[in-house]
Amino acid sequence: MFAAGLNLETIAFAAFLAFCRIGACFMLMPGLSSMRVAMHVRLFVAIAVTWALLAHLWDSIIPHLDRTPDGMVLLVASELLIGATIGLVTRFYTLALQFAASAIAMTGGFGGMAGTVVEENEPQAPLAALITLCALMVLFIFDFHHEIFKALVLSYEVAPVSGFFGAQSALIDLVDTLAQSFYITLRLASPFLAYAILFNLAIGFVNKLAPQIPVYFVSLPFIIVGCLTLLYFGIGMMLSLFVDGFIPTTLGG
Repeated sequence: MFAAGLNLETIAFAAFLAFCRIGACFMLMPGLSSMRVAMHVRLFVAIAVTWALLAHLWDSIIPHLDRTPDGMVLLVASELLIGATIGLVTRFYTLALQFAASAIAMTGGFGGMAGTVVEENEPQAPLAALITLCALMVLFIFDFHHEIFKALVLSYEVAPVSGFFGAQSALIDLVDTLAQSFYITLRLASPFLAYAILFNLAIGFVNKLAPQIPVYFVSLPFIIVGCLTLLYFGIGMMLSLFVDGFIPTTLGG
């Protein structure tokens, strides 16, 4: 794997640059960036993946090494920012679903019942936690982490080591990912939002016609049952469409 004539310092610096990009991506990507994953586990995974991919990245790193102190600092900072951008692109896609799931839980009558979240460390509605956890598990089942490994290898063609970090292109990628992600998740959540709007509109009319009826206590069980019924029949298709949109949305650009 290592070319002849290279000293140990050059090899170590090239491996460290690859670790900077891969480790920064793993620090922010869904799943591995969770607080439930121990820090040393994330570190060892990043080191193992770096060593495994170094054979494919060797020719993309070695010719562009700058051995001056200023050049080394700039290379490290650039690799960290590039890896963080790749991690944020994948993170934004799952955060969009988390936002849509929170909207579903709030409009479906589950907003007042905060519970423990598996991936995050902030309380969230149980229905939203269920949807986001199932989506993340399905992503891992369909090997989305392999797509991230592939994107890290291909990123050396789009953003080579010698090119440094392009802030404008990174911002464009992040904004485009946000727009497409929220467009997809809004379509996934639209049946639940439409049901909640129509149901609450109907309950509002009933309240105007019969103000003496305790509308909140009467309507809450029905809207919860309706939301759970929609989730029961639509969760499979919802997760399938979410997984199908992952690669073209986050890694297709």
